Amino acid sequence: MKRIIIIGLTIVFAAISAKLQAQSTETTSADAQIVAPISISETASLNFGTMSSSGTVGTLTLSTTGVKLATGGVNTSSQSPLASNAVYTVGGAINTTYIITLPPSITVSNGTPADDMIINALLARTASAGADGLTGTLGATGFDTFSIGGTLNVAASQTTGAYTGVFSVTVAYN
Repeated sequence: MKRIIIIGLTIVFAAISAKLQAQSTETTSADAQIVAPISISETASLNFGTMSSSGTVGTLTLSTTGVKLATGGVNTSSQSPLASNAVYTVGGAINTTYIITLPPSITVSNGTPADDMIINALLARTASAGADGLTGTLGATGFDTFSIGGTLNVAASQTTGAYTGVFSVTVAYN
C-alpha cells in the first residue's frame, strides 16, 4: 500500500512539475513619445499674375521656383499683380519628416460659373529637399518651407476680370 501511495505521489508530482515547466514569463517595457504638433502657416498666396487671353485656348504654368510658361492664347504681362508661388512654413518636431497633401485641382471664379478656370498639376518644392516632391524634413530648428506651383487652364477669349478661389493644403508627420 505504501508502494502504491509513493507511486501515486510520484505521478502527481511529475504531472505538476511538467505543468510548471510548460510556462514562462518575461517582463517587458512599454514606451511612448509625444512630439510637438505639426503646424502650417501661409507666407504668400498662389497668384498667376496678370495676363490676356486670345481666341485660342491656353495655359499658364507657374513652376515651384516661380518660372512662368505661357502656351496657346495666353500672353503674360508685367503689370501688377505679378505671379507668385504659394509659400508655407511648417513647424514641428526637430529632425522629423512630413508629407504634403495638395488638392487635385483648384477652381478660380469671377463670380460667373461659366467663366470658371481650373488650376491643376499642382506641385510642391520643399526647402529641405531642394526639389519638387511632397515630402520634407523639419531640420535642427524644427522648421521647413515649401512653395506650390501649378497650371492655370485658360479658355479661348476668357472673360476679363479678377478670378479668385480657395484651397486647402495639409501637412502631416510621415
